[in-house]
Amino acid sequence: MVTDLDLLRLLQLVSPSTPTGAYSYSQGMETAVHEGWVYDEASTRDWIRGCLMEVLTFTDLPLFFRLHDAWGQGNVEDLLQWSLTLRACRETAELRFEDQQVGQALMRVLRGLGVAEAEQWLRHPLASFSGSFALASVRWSISAHPAAIGLAWNWLENQVLSAMKLIPLGQGSGQTLLHGVARDIPAAVARAQRLEDHDIGRSAFAVGLASSRHEVQYSRLFRS
Repeated sequence: MVTDLDLLRLLQLVSPSTPTGAYSYSQGMETAVHEGWVYDEASTRDWIRGCLMEVLTFTDLPLFFRLHDAWGQGNVEDLLQWSLTLRACRETAELRFEDQQVGQALMRVLRGLGVAEAEQWLRHPLASFSGSFALASVRWSISAHPAAIGLAWNWLENQVLSAMKLIPLGQGSGQTLLHGVARDIPAAVARAQRLEDHDIGRSAFAVGLASSRHEVQYSRLFRS
């Protein structure tokens, strides 16, 4: 059961005003737009939904549940193991750098809010957004399932905002995308929560290719 304060803490975590720098990254979408793979509302929906169902569902979300458990139990061994697994699933240098930088940025926010465990992760090479989000959720008494919903929403909103800047799309199209793809989030989270350890880890070839090409793209707005 989510209390009013739990909900408010979750809204704080997913708010675009939380200074993590996530707005600086497109996760390969900038190159996808540059190459003409993503060019309108429909193609953007297909790209984002594909990433949600084929990548987040099998990587970020199931690992978030395990990181949430590890923080909750104070299990350092599991915390490091699943953090390393998440980093190993990042296919390019840009994606690894993004996850580390955004994760460390959220840890700085948490340290400022009195979360003591954040201190040792401020420069930790295995810091990740999912790991930081899990720590905040545990310390703020947000149970794993609604927290995972919030994590997926945060990712979706950043992807839609990137598309709105890059294609560009109008605000109406952005809201249509959020409204439509959000329908898939509950099923994605439920499936991720049921995954066995050996089922974790899946990637989308186009995302890895776009991210690797972005590293040498001549003109760009985003850091990944």
